[in-house]
Amino acid sequence: MKKLYSSILIILIGFSSFAQGSDIKKGDRFFAQRAYIDAADAYEKVNNKDQEVLQNLGDAYFFTNQMQNASEVYKNLFLKFGPEVAADYKFRYAHAAMATNNFKEADKYFSEFYGKEYDFEKFRKNLDTTVTHVYTSKQVMNNAASADFGISYYGDKVTFASTRNQERPIYPWDKRPTLDLYTASVDDEGALSELVLFPGDINTDAHESSATFSKDGMTMYFDRTNDKRVKNENDEKVANISIYSAKMVDGKWSNIEKLPFSSEDYSVEHPSLNADGSKLYFASDMPGSNGSFDIYVVDVNEDGTYGTPQNLGTGINTAHREQFPFISEEGVLYFASDGHEGFGNLDIYQSEGDFSEAKNLGESANSSFDDFAFIIKEDQNIGWFASNRRGTDNLYNFTREDYTPPVVEMNDRETNSETGRQQLKDVGNIYFDFDKATIKKESEVTLDKVVAIMNKYPSLEIEVGSHADARGSDKYNMSLSERRAASTLDYLVSKGIDKSRLTSKGYGESMPLNDCTKPTGCTNAQYAKNRRSEFTIMN
Repeated sequence: MKKLYSSILIILIGFSSFAQGSDIKKGDRFFAQRAYIDAADAYEKVNNKDQEVLQNLGDAYFFTNQMQNASEVYKNLFLKFGPEVAADYKFRYAHAAMATNNFKEADKYFSEFYGKEYDFEKFRKNLDTTVTHVYTSKQVMNNAASADFGISYYGDKVTFASTRNQERPIYPWDKRPTLDLYTASVDDEGALSELVLFPGDINTDAHESSATFSKDGMTMYFDRTNDKRVKNENDEKVANISIYSAKMVDGKWSNIEKLPFSSEDYSVEHPSLNADGSKLYFASDMPGSNGSFDIYVVDVNEDGTYGTPQNLGTGINTAHREQFPFISEEGVLYFASDGHEGFGNLDIYQSEGDFSEAKNLGESANSSFDDFAFIIKEDQNIGWFASNRRGTDNLYNFTREDYTPPVVEMNDRETNSETGRQQLKDVGNIYFDFDKATIKKESEVTLDKVVAIMNKYPSLEIEVGSHADARGSDKYNMSLSERRAASTLDYLVSKGIDKSRLTSKGYGESMPLNDCTKPTGCTNAQYAKNRRSEFTIMN
């Protein structure tokens, strides 16, 4: 009998080892194909994860913006194999830690990676003396099913890239359809409507994105993924990206051509044409780049030929990613980078003149996730950018105002990651029962904190912004949110705060904190998160 039990145990151990090996091989195959979601599923089934499995699992989560999971896996990686782990994993772990608000851990690993002290809180405070504008942003479409980014001006419309076309092939990286270009109309509030596929033969089964247009609307440039896959420095087969041009002929986009400095062997992407059409800015990892992707500029000659691409130099470019350039009407360059000091992952920066210095746009524009593809009409102080701060790539519109130093000290304020607006630190929101505008007893603790801070800063002005969940009509929810804002304001006034220092505004159901945008489909707790009053610093 003992022999029988021993034999069974050996068989079970052998079967388990075979299954574990099979999961690792499957994960490795998916990882090499950049099918990161499938790779993560396979690696998670491995019980005793070795260094390579942990490295790949962390990267699979990181590259699909699952930062909490990435942070936990990288932490385990360094606990088990610290001295043996390559420096690039410190860099990614630090960014993942930023996204999970673990700033001390991020400081530690950034400091080790760069070989010098990295102090996020010091950087954040220093920005108070250097930022020139404050940005108030709003997510445009509450659509978790698709990724939208890369918006650009297209006459009186806009164009952007999206994965919403379900007829396209599925891209293994994130298991979404390949990107197409879309056009949309924009109303006075910045809302998008009449979304349709970009006309003509611009879209294919490959990825198309990041369009830019000449001022006369007769020439466009855009990204398209190459058909051919080539091996990169890691011996992985990848399809690089090229920039194409197209001409408007007889009312149709035609004469689609790949630009001569594009290549099968490296990527050339994210074009942005300057105001007079004489220079094209773009990102590339072509030979001669500082590291990953750099920002370049090339002359566009009157005869339709191009000059030699010029790297913008070390004031802009780092050993890491610089992408999504936008050159404004006033000649200011905006771009995204994860190599300059920032709030974590891709941040938006600006530079002008000789492009010798990159300036972070600050906490009102940037989050600890990817913020990128920024465009602006500087004469109107309005624009757009993309961010995955809520999980998937989404479009945000914004208004811009001149920055004045706040009346509230840094220790008493913070930036709302959803809106970019300044709010009272460690105060939080108050919440309401369904279909009610009555202040709940437990909310009085939060409201009394607001009173205490307003008494501390006698010139502080606050907006009470109130919200409803998605159950009920738009009209009713707007009225309900206005009643909630009024009752919140009345409580503060009852505690001695001068009414002239307060404003109240109802936002209805237009600014949810999650994806509960329909009257059904969410739990009561998820809907309850959106029935709230927020406190925004107005000066």
